[in-house]
This record gives sequence, structure tokens and C-alpha cells, in this order.
Amino acid sequence: MQLTVWTYEAPPHVGAMRIAAAMEGVHYVLHAPQGDTYADLLFTMIERARKRPPVTYTTFQARDLGGDTAELFKTSVKEAYERFRPQALMVGASCTAELIQDDPGGLAQALGLPVPVVPLELPAYQRKENWGAAETFYRLVRTLAGPSVPPPGSKRPPRAPEQAPRCNILGPTALGFRHRDDVHEVTGLLHRLGIVVNVVAPLGASPADLARLGEADFNVVLYPETGYQAAQWLERSFGQKSTKVVPIGHGATCDFVREVAALAGVDPAPVLADTRSRAPWYARSVDSTYLTGKRVFVFGDATHAIAAARIAAEELGFEVVGLGTYSREFAREVRAAAAKYGVEPLITDDYLDVEEKIAAAHPELVLGTQMERHTAKRLGVPCAVISAPVHVQDFPARYSPQMGFEGANVLFDTFVHPLMMGLEEHLLQMFREDFEFHADAAPSHLGSHGAAAARAEAPSVAATSTLAAAPAAIADSVLAAPVLETAAAVAAPVLDPVSPVPSADGGPVSPPPAPPPIRWAADAEKELHKIPFFVRGKARRNTERFAQDRGLSLITVETLYDAKAYFAR
Repeated sequence: MQLTVWTYEAPPHVGAMRIAAAMEGVHYVLHAPQGDTYADLLFTMIERARKRPPVTYTTFQARDLGGDTAELFKTSVKEAYERFRPQALMVGASCTAELIQDDPGGLAQALGLPVPVVPLELPAYQRKENWGAAETFYRLVRTLAGPSVPPPGSKRPPRAPEQAPRCNILGPTALGFRHRDDVHEVTGLLHRLGIVVNVVAPLGASPADLARLGEADFNVVLYPETGYQAAQWLERSFGQKSTKVVPIGHGATCDFVREVAALAGVDPAPVLADTRSRAPWYARSVDSTYLTGKRVFVFGDATHAIAAARIAAEELGFEVVGLGTYSREFAREVRAAAAKYGVEPLITDDYLDVEEKIAAAHPELVLGTQMERHTAKRLGVPCAVISAPVHVQDFPARYSPQMGFEGANVLFDTFVHPLMMGLEEHLLQMFREDFEFHADAAPSHLGSHGAAAARAEAPSVAATSTLAAAPAAIADSVLAAPVLETAAAVAAPVLDPVSPVPSADGGPVSPPPAPPPIRWAADAEKELHKIPFFVRGKARRNTERFAQDRGLSLITVETLYDAKAYFAR
């Protein structure tokens, strides 16, 4: 376990909370100290859920450690059952309570409650949130659907000719990234194919629903991180095949329709002929030609990262310069996807490693999580969030799926709008001395009244220039080093400026004097700001290195263009 400011995944008991909060008729009793009781914060504030999560804590304190914490847990379980009367009860321990080894599963089983009790053993110091969600869902499915498993060696009876094919949708949870809207979109897609949805689980399912999972003909796994383990057990126990394609993006959705149609024995042609998606046309339109070749860095959970890279490369014509995930359980799939784009896969759960790789890749767009949003902001690069972890703004009240044909439209906007805003910002900076766009100009919609107010409130020209120069200098200083380096810089020996250099007689001498600081002429600085903001820092550093290698202390417009010609070779 690593101490860090940010983390991509919470401990595994938070994954168990996501399953409990997604379902109906399930309650989770968590053996946890006071301070680990933050489920309400996660689900009611971030996801804006309409009800409190079905989680009860023992909330023992330091003074309780000298007494019987096991008895405290049993009391909490009995009180939770009497109060909520759930159809199934899950019990487990948080990462802190795991250390006192009270065995919540055994204690709860000894109470003899009249409902199924599912003990959860979630090793908090080896595993994380998504694994905890997958393990919890698997344990629930195995406990509740287990009594319906046919005897070993039994063959699955064929579906009656007059009966419509049926499937289960597995994987969506509470606190999932757009899971609610994805389920709605994929359900509509399946209905258009003539396929009946038997159960959606865990989102919205009850223990009784899980008990009849075996009635379906096959399973649709929308989120492998949480649904794949349960789908494997269902295939072994009931002979149900599962989908492998996740319908994120127009191309993947078409592949998904063909795969589902083959499993169900139906014709996919009517749905493929009417995709109801505008994203492919937008991507082929003349307005999107400026997107071709844009450098994009992708990071997130494995499912969304792989899908986003495919959309960027195959549907929008971007160049994928980085691909990674924090989902170590699916590292093999991410490595295979990275090999297709010729990039080195990044498998890490350290956000500082991700920030370093983004800075080194010099992307023009970052597709990532809430953390990459902050990283990209510091680096001055446009960013779109395509994966959990996310914040409240990524749980919109509107319909905004990631999957299906409508999800392809949403993703097109998600990927393109940050770049279009960057282009607009560049144009505003290019024309910032224009009479309509200069710093003292009032917003055009305010008319003459706004102009008078702006003149009254405007600071002096000198102060405005100073304030405007500061953020530009800061932004340029944090941008990464240029990709190309001059031959002189590569060939030059590396000297330690602290260590003295020996002289001919063996005695130490002072280190060589530092080169004079580089200054920019006013007209050169003005010309530099005509370069788009997202590559301006690289242009500045290249030009300064070019001037330094040639012993120039003043950069003029001619120096700027000479450097441009040199690095363009």
C-alpha cells in the first residue's frame, strides 16, 4: 500500500458498497471504526443518489478495542436486520477493522438469521475497489443463483421456437461512470433486435432477480471490471455464453450488434441499417479535417481506455501517443491494445507517473479521469473525462450515455469540444489587440453601456500588461521539454555545476560561468504569441535552446524563424 494524496481506486469494501447501493433488498453491515463511515458522502453527494446507501457500520472507537468488538459487531448485525428486514445480508470489514480479525462472516452466520448471509473477505492491503465490486457481485450471484444450478453434465435445453431470446445485462453498479444511461441505451438496442432483457444486475436487481439469472440464454457483460467474474461462473454453471465486445463507439457498437445477434440467432441487418448515429458523418465532415493527426493520450479503467483509444484512432483520425490503465487485473488487454498503436503501455495506479508520461508525450488532448483533468490543466492541455474516478459534474442530470449509437454521438462531442475550445482560445489570443477583443473591451452583448463600465473599472495599461504576462510565463515554464533537441546539445558532455573542474596542475578551479540569460525582443515576443497556445511552450524552449547554442543573448524575429526552419528539417 502506498501513501498518496490521490488514488484511482478506493479500498475493496467501497466496491462492495457500490454493489449494495445498486441493488434492492440488500443490506451491508460493515465492521469499521469511526472515520471509515463515508458511504453517505460518496453516494448522496458525488452521485446525487435519491436515497441513502444500505450500509450499517459498527463504528467502534479506540476505547472499544479493549473490550469485545466481536459482540459489538453481532449487536450491529441483529439491529440492522430488525430495522431494515433485507432479503439478503452482506457482512464484511473495512481495511482498518480487518487488522483486528473478528471474522464478521462467522459471527453473522452464528446468529441464525432467516435470510441468506453473504460473508465478504476483501483483502484491503492487496486488492482495490473494482476487484471488491467484482468479488462481491460474484459471491452474491453464487449464493443466490446456486440453488438453481442443474446437476453436473446436464445439457441446456433448447429455446422454444415461439419464445424470444433472453439475456442478462451484467456489470452496472452504483457510482459507476454513466452506468444508468448506458443500461437504458443498450436495453433499447437489444429490444430493437427482438431480444428480451431477463435481468439487469446488480443495478436495480433484487436477490430474487439474481436467483433467476440462469433463465436467460446468454449474458451481456457491459463492464468486465465488475461483471466478468460472475459471467464466467454463470457460463460454467448454466452454459450461458457471454459477450466480449463492449459497445463504446460507433464501430464497437456495430460489432456488438453482430455478436449479440449471433448469440441470439437473430438478423442484425435492420439495426445496422438504421444506426441513428450522427458521429460518423460528423467525423467525415469538412469541419473535422483539422482534427486529423491530433496527438491524444488515453488513461482510465481498462474498458473505457481501450474503447477511447479505438475511437480516437479509427473513427476520428487522432494519433494515440499514450495508453494506460490503473486496472492491473486487465493489464494484458491494455498491453495488446497499446501494441496496435505502437505505444508503450502504462500500467500504474500512481497519478504522478501518469502526469510524467503525459508531459513527456506532448499530447494535444488528454482523455482520462478526474485526476488527468487536473494534470492537463496544470500542463495547459485540453482534457475530457472518459472514465472513473470522476466527480459530481460527471454525473449529469441529462441523458448522456457512453455506449450504443447515441453514446457515440456523446463521445464525439466529448472528444472534439475541448479541441474546439482550444482553437477558439488561440484565435482570441491571435486577435487580442483587435479593437473588439483587446483586454479593455467590454463584452459585445453589453453594447455601449458595457464599454463605459469597462473603461471605468479597467486597471492601467501597465498593470494589465504585467498581469497578463504572469500567467503566460507560468504556463510556458511548466510545459514539457521539446521532442527534438539540437545536435550540439545531444553531443555536449554533462557537467556537474556543483563539483569543481580540475585544472592542468591538479588543483580545483571554479566552474565555468553560466551563460548569459536569454532575452526576447518585443517584436519576437509578439510573434511568438501568434503560435497556438498548446505548442507555444515547445516553440519558446526550442528557440531559446537554438539561441543559446549559438551564443545569442537576444532573440529577434529572425532568430525565431531561423529556429523554426532548423527544427522543421
